[in-house]
Amino acid sequence: MAGFPGRHIAGGATLLLLAACVTEGGPEPVAEACGASGLRGLVGQPASRLETMRFSQPLRVINPGQMVTMDYIEARLNISVDEAGRISRVYCG
Repeated sequence: MAGFPGRHIAGGATLLLLAACVTEGGPEPVAEACGASGLRGLVGQPASRLETMRFSQPLRVINPGQMVTMDYIEARLNISVDEAGRISRVYCG
């Protein structure tokens, strides 16, 4: 039983080393995958502006309090609208 505590220490050290290798969060949004970087000028504009625009990529407009799926689709353009009806965020996913 003399070697028993040593195994716990070695095992604990191994777990600490492995924990340092873990990354947090999901994939980083890539602005160019859906063209979001070219549409950042829409932020602050009325959401009604979207009605006159055509998009070649899948589009999801997210209104305040609206439930959305958490699936990440790199090519999908997401546009968030605030309580005042203005575009607050443009991003991929």
